[in-house]
Amino acid sequence: MSTQPSWPVRVLKGFGMFWWDFLVGDTPELFLAAVLTIVIIDLVSRVGHHNAAAVWLLPILAVLALSVSVLRAVSKGKRK
Repeated sequence: MSTQPSWPVRVLKGFGMFWWDFLVGDTPELFLAAVLTIVIIDLVSRVGHHNAAAVWLLPILAVLALSVSVLRAVSKGKRK
């Protein structure tokens, strides 16, 4: 009996690993920030009915997430 997984299992595992690497990659905090930004924008638009605020909130949250990620990377580089 073979210890190697069956063909469908290997395909599903490869598919899942591709999407994980594509979406998350080396910076899971940016993926989480993107998901949270989408959720916040959706809540502001649906619950508060503030579509104009959502338009301004999106770039602010995106720049904030990117800034935090860059600052974390710089501080990690200084510690090495």
